[in-house]
Amino acid sequence: MLFNHKTALVTAAGAGIGRAIALRLATEGAAVVVSDINDAAGAETVGLITAAGGKAAYMHADVSQSADVAALTAFALDTFGSLDLAVNNAGIGAMPQRVEEVADTDWDRVMNVTLRGTFLALKAQIAHFRTHGGGAVVNIASVAGLSATPQLTPYGAAKHGVVSLTRSVALENAEHGIRVNAVAPGAIETAALASLPAQAKAGYTAEVPLKRLGQPEEIANAVSWLLSDEASFVTGVILPVDGGTSA
Repeated sequence: MLFNHKTALVTAAGAGIGRAIALRLATEGAAVVVSDINDAAGAETVGLITAAGGKAAYMHADVSQSADVAALTAFALDTFGSLDLAVNNAGIGAMPQRVEEVADTDWDRVMNVTLRGTFLALKAQIAHFRTHGGGAVVNIASVAGLSATPQLTPYGAAKHGVVSLTRSVALENAEHGIRVNAVAPGAIETAALASLPAQAKAGYTAEVPLKRLGQPEEIANAVSWLLSDEASFVTGVILPVDGGTSA
């Protein structure tokens, strides 16, 4: 197993991509700290892991709050004795709008969770890894962070920020044995996409060169590899997992 005797933290792991990542890391032997603001969903993820014979524990955390984020590291240490891997998955979007129509509060909400939350998480994780011999982090970016995002200005700006954070923090910490990478998902069949009208879903699918939506497990596969020693010479990389969309 890739992660025997290691502890991983996954934010927003109550459903969708975050849950798929938590399940995959547990399958590979990691003890997983599951974080979310939806306590029922987080507990369900923990239940799925433990029912399959894995180790997991849940902690409520709002990633936009520095105290919550810092407490996750302490929780991992208290519960499992270490923190070796981290996946910063928490992020939100907003309804499609032209920039002049975006409310200040919507902009702030997206930035606080998606960009500030990733910054706060990295801040806490890197401080821990610097004093504990290294570690590996994967941030969840987006293809929206790689190109223009008309009518999705807050989300695109936040994800561009996640891309920049990933590269900068990777270079700051490479000599300390800390690797920081990101996965940039394209159109993934999460609950949000599944709930769209058939015509809208078909439109998303048509834009993907592979002519299908991605699955959360396919993002989890990429995250698992980037966290593992198989990617030991990889840092500062933004890996698109998007069916060819960004190409």
